[in-house]
Amino acid sequence: MSTVYLVRHGQAGTRDSYDSLSELGSRQARLLGEYFVSQTIEFSRAFAGGMLRHQKTAAEVRAAYAASGINFPDIVVEPNWNEFDLDRIYREIGTQLSIADAGFRRELEALTEEIRANAGSTKARIHRRWMPCDTKVVSAWMGGHYSSAGETWEDFRNRVAACRLAIRGTQKNENIVVFTSAMPIAIWTGMALDIADERVMQLAGVLYNASYTVLRVRDEHLQLFMFNAVPHLTTPELRTHR
Repeated sequence: MSTVYLVRHGQAGTRDSYDSLSELGSRQARLLGEYFVSQTIEFSRAFAGGMLRHQKTAAEVRAAYAASGINFPDIVVEPNWNEFDLDRIYREIGTQLSIADAGFRRELEALTEEIRANAGSTKARIHRRWMPCDTKVVSAWMGGHYSSAGETWEDFRNRVAACRLAIRGTQKNENIVVFTSAMPIAIWTGMALDIADERVMQLAGVLYNASYTVLRVRDEHLQLFMFNAVPHLTTPELRTHR
C-alpha cells in the first residue's frame, strides 16, 4: 500500500498569465515544504504535472527539504497530471454557448472586459475568483453538450485516473507526493468516494492553493484519508482558492 499526497499548486498568476506562481503562491508552497519537514514526512518518489505552476510548487517544497538537509527525490514530470485547458474550452465551447445563451454571452463579455482592465493587477478580484461563466462553460464541456476538437471531459478524467498505473507496483508503505491542480485532485477524491462527475467540480472549487489531500492506494483501490488540508497556512491571508 502506498500513501499519496496530492498537492495543489500555490496561488497562480493572473488570468492573462495563469501558468505561474504569484509571490504569495511561492510562499504558500515553501510553507508546505517546511511543514512536511516539521512532521518528518519523507517521500520515496515525487511527481509533478508538466505545467510551470506545478513544477515551481514542487521546487519550493524540495528547497525546504534541502534547507533542512533532508533528502527529497528527483521530481518526475508526468503530463497526465496536467489540468484541463480552460482557455481552449472558452475558445471552442464558449463561442457556441454564447450563441445559445444570451446570459452567458453577457457574462463572458463582462469577464473579458474586466480581465482587460485589470491586466497585471495580481490582487484584482477577477483574477482570484471563479466566476459564474467559468462554471457554465466547464459544465457544458463536462456534459458534452457542444463539439470541440480538444480533450473531452471523458478523455481528461481517464488520463488522470490512469496515473494510478505509475504508482502501482512499488515498495510497501512508501510516501509519494504529486504536485498538480484542483481538478485532478478532485477526480482522485471522487474515485475514492465513488461520487458522480457533477460533484467533482464542487470538490475542485473548495480546494485551497498549496493544500494537500492524502489517499492510500492498494492496486487500483483508492482510500481517502485527508482532504484539502492546510495546517501550514495559519492566517486567513495565506488561504486562497485561485
